[in-house]
Amino acid sequence: MAQTTAGPPETRKAGTSSSGAAGLIGLGAGIAMLVAAGLTVLTGARPAILLGLPDPGELTTVALPAVRSLSEVAMMLTLGFLLLAAFFVPPQKGGYLDVSGYRAVRAASWTASAWFVCAVLLVPLNVADTMGRPVSDVLSPGLLVDLVPKISAASAWSLTSLIALVVLVACRLVLSWGWTVVAFGLAMAGPLPVSLTGHSAAGGSHDVATDSLVLHVLGASLWVGGLAAVLVLASSRANRDRATALSTAVPRFSALALVCWAVLAVTGVINALVRVPLSALFTSEYGALVVAKTVALILLGILGALHRRRTVADAAAGRTRALVALAGVEILLMLGTIGLAVALGRSAPPDTGAPPPSITEAVIGYDLDGPPTLMRLFFDWRFSLIYGSLALLMAALYVFGIRKLRRRGDAWPVGRTIAWLCGCAVVLLATSSGVGRYAPSMFSVHMGQHMMLSMLAPILLVLGAPVTLALRALPPAGRDRPDGPREWILTAVHSPVARWLTHPLITLPLFVGSYYALYFSSLFETSLNQHWAHLAMNAHFLLVGWLFFWPLIGIDPAPRRLPPVARLGLVFASVPFHAFFGVALMSSNEIIGGAFYRGLGLPWVPDLMRDQQLGGGLTWASGEIPLLLVIIVLLVQWSRHDERSARRDDRRADADDDADLKAYNAMLNRLATGTATSVANDDDLAKVAAVTVSDERQRSETADAGTEPTRADVPAGQDHPGPSGPR
Repeated sequence: MAQTTAGPPETRKAGTSSSGAAGLIGLGAGIAMLVAAGLTVLTGARPAILLGLPDPGELTTVALPAVRSLSEVAMMLTLGFLLLAAFFVPPQKGGYLDVSGYRAVRAASWTASAWFVCAVLLVPLNVADTMGRPVSDVLSPGLLVDLVPKISAASAWSLTSLIALVVLVACRLVLSWGWTVVAFGLAMAGPLPVSLTGHSAAGGSHDVATDSLVLHVLGASLWVGGLAAVLVLASSRANRDRATALSTAVPRFSALALVCWAVLAVTGVINALVRVPLSALFTSEYGALVVAKTVALILLGILGALHRRRTVADAAAGRTRALVALAGVEILLMLGTIGLAVALGRSAPPDTGAPPPSITEAVIGYDLDGPPTLMRLFFDWRFSLIYGSLALLMAALYVFGIRKLRRRGDAWPVGRTIAWLCGCAVVLLATSSGVGRYAPSMFSVHMGQHMMLSMLAPILLVLGAPVTLALRALPPAGRDRPDGPREWILTAVHSPVARWLTHPLITLPLFVGSYYALYFSSLFETSLNQHWAHLAMNAHFLLVGWLFFWPLIGIDPAPRRLPPVARLGLVFASVPFHAFFGVALMSSNEIIGGAFYRGLGLPWVPDLMRDQQLGGGLTWASGEIPLLLVIIVLLVQWSRHDERSARRDDRRADADDDADLKAYNAMLNRLATGTATSVANDDDLAKVAAVTVSDERQRSETADAGTEPTRADVPAGQDHPGPSGPR
């Protein structure tokens, strides 16, 4: 670490950032508000009037986009300052934030305050806009309590205000690096409620539009917020703390900015193509706004390239004038583009003359060509932008890590590579092939997808040992250098949270209890109409499966390792619960999600009860096979563990010429002939007892640590893949 003190940063050292950078960001926020409100008025973007509702009045029409823009800016700044404190500047050795990190978190608390206030204001503004009433008419608490749950936009902003409040409180309280990461994770959830309930979440292709919008907003938030935070850091008073922070923050942000720009470009094009045909790009107001936003993104890409060529190296060395000048222009353009995006979100896409969407297209986002034959399940693809991209990214990073090992002459087991790539393929097939296409509309296919994501994919992925590969491929940060990705992984794996989540009393109820809590309550039927709920279910299946199988059969270092007998017992304990769940689905007299599936009216599913019974049968059969695979893997690992213990004992015996055995035999001979004195007997017995205790202790430690690592498992610079914590 660059800092040597171990206490919390002194408040008197944490002065405010330069007024110039703060003023520039404030100017950019004002530009965003003016652009959003001005374009809304000029284009006549009034959704209430288009829907045949009364005009909510000029105040609502102008204030809603203006306050929305300010909320977006405040949210991005909060995320950026927390990003800076969590990953761009090094904490102290004791785990507390240093001066630069402390300043960033305190700045995030002020921007989170603005974010919270704007989100609260947007609740009545959205109610007034939806109802076509002046905002003064809906400010009654009783009326708001009644209307907010019924209006998706108002509900989304209510949830956003709650997230902003939690982040605000966290930013005022945290002083340690670990809790700063938690606050950053909470802030990352801030853009999601509104992104998942806009007009991208309705109509045809809303699944693609929603996925692309979520990735688009997250990429923009990290890019804009990160640049603003780096600009404030670079504009602060020059000292050793700032120089140390910049040497890490600028190169890391430069790499992140390139990724964010690529994500914005791809998702922006996808979202635009879903909403507006190419022929309407230059013939409609909506298309003109899309073109303007595209031009702004291209200009920002050019400015980013100039940063990488001309300012990154100088700024990392402490020469910040060029960085501040260029970043100032870039941040103004970015914040102006936010206002443009808000105005675009208020505008209605052009009428393409297409017929109204079918019931299936309106509900799940697309039409289905016919019953789910085997050919359609394998080859009728609809790529999932979130999970399909995640599967491809995981496979690419894994292969990149293996190539890095091979370039330096290290080997990596082929079996692990096959397991990981097969796991990625299962995720891809479950979410992007015909299985993923038909899963939202048929209970039987949904249960097949559930089993693939919660049972098969996690088993294969944990056998791929991705953490061990990352620890070997990633370079250590080095002495007196800030932590990097390798140290972050070690900290996460051995954190108290990971240890708690991998406790058998947590993983087993989560793994088997999730089935009953989801499907035997109203939760499943309530979530069927929401695309975001399908995304959340898939994430839950994957994560819970990973947490269950990681400490059981995973090769990676884990915060909690059970003896082989306990692991085998945990698997056997889950089998009856899983089998009973499948039987319960098959024997139930109530159709789960019946109202939703009847509303779709798929002609090839005339009997919903039979489809549910098929889903229960798939659950019972497909679930037992992976569990059998786990039992086989556990038995093989147990056998190899005993073989390694035996080889270790043989090596020790060869090294000391069986000294322990000879001493033991000599003692027995003396006891048998009666020539040994009682003192000698006591000494010999003590030696044997000491050897026995040492053997048992070593066996116990090996059992607690899981499978003994091979040479291929040991990360670079370590004697064992299980660290004792970051450096």
